Amino acid sequence: MKHIKKIASFEADHRFITPGIYVSRTDGDITTYDLRTRKPNCGDYMDNRTMHSVEHLFATYVRNSEIAENVVYFGPMGCQTGFYLLVRNADNKTVRWVVLEMLKKIAAHTGEMFGNSEIECGNFRNLSVEDAQRECARFLEDLKNDRNNFEYPKGDQK
Repeated sequence: MKHIKKIASFEADHRFITPGIYVSRTDGDITTYDLRTRKPNCGDYMDNRTMHSVEHLFATYVRNSEIAENVVYFGPMGCQTGFYLLVRNADNKTVRWVVLEMLKKIAAHTGEMFGNSEIECGNFRNLSVEDAQRECARFLEDLKNDRNNFEYPKGDQK
């Protein structure tokens, strides 16, 4: 049987990851950012409605931002501790600034949820502007003193 390589996200030592913005990998001109809103494996996970709601608002806002033409994907991590943002021709400082702006927009969002209909979404009843606002405000607070330089902590490799 052929040897199976670990995927890049399994290479990070999740015991040392804290909320922050990290570069997970770069594939050609596409950079994958991990937006970790929660510390992994601590029992504090986002529920599905929160993840879904942040996804609707963030994806819409970021695809209408300064980097809109370069956004490839935005969506939740299956482990319920954050989101993936894939950007073509990314500049880390610009992406960080845009992420912060998107979080502020969501925290202050007024009006209806984007894509909140049976026509636009496969689970439109499972959305909450308030849940998204709460999650994004929390993440903004965590990012105030974030100085990780986009790198996952190395931790003790024993």
